[in-house]
Amino acid sequence: MKKQVVTLNINNENHQVFINPNRTLLHVLREELDLTGTKCGCGEGVCGTCTILTDGRPVRSCMTLAVEAQDKRIVTIEGLQKDGHLTPLQEAFISEGAVQCGFCTPGMILAAKSLLDENPSPTEEEVLRFLSGNLCRCTGYYKIKNAIMRVIKERKSIHGPA
Repeated sequence: MKKQVVTLNINNENHQVFINPNRTLLHVLREELDLTGTKCGCGEGVCGTCTILTDGRPVRSCMTLAVEAQDKRIVTIEGLQKDGHLTPLQEAFISEGAVQCGFCTPGMILAAKSLLDENPSPTEEEVLRFLSGNLCRCTGYYKIKNAIMRVIKERKSIHGPA
């Protein structure tokens, strides 16, 4: 298989990688670009651990070829913090205890960010439904849901109802 140059926009920065066209985005992120916040879970697109955002939508990076991600805006967990500060969503995950082992956390946070960007005031049921594709074996979904609902509540207290 012939390697090719691929340019990826990740966390608002362009990266050129020389890769085989069958390399997954997950492996390029972790092995070529040292962005190890994206975790490898099942490798089959089932667990959600490898979730990243592509053009604002949650995507399973283990099922996405890196060459397919050209001309798209990719955000990993490393791209969320601003000037070394965590986002309110990341802070809520910490304060609500929704980060027990931390393995699923990056994918959960990015999925939640996508939901909140699309719908700033989802119901608890909508939050749980949206996160149903991301598996957690340690923390359980109660604390994760509470962290997301906390962000929604804090936004409402600052900005008023959406």
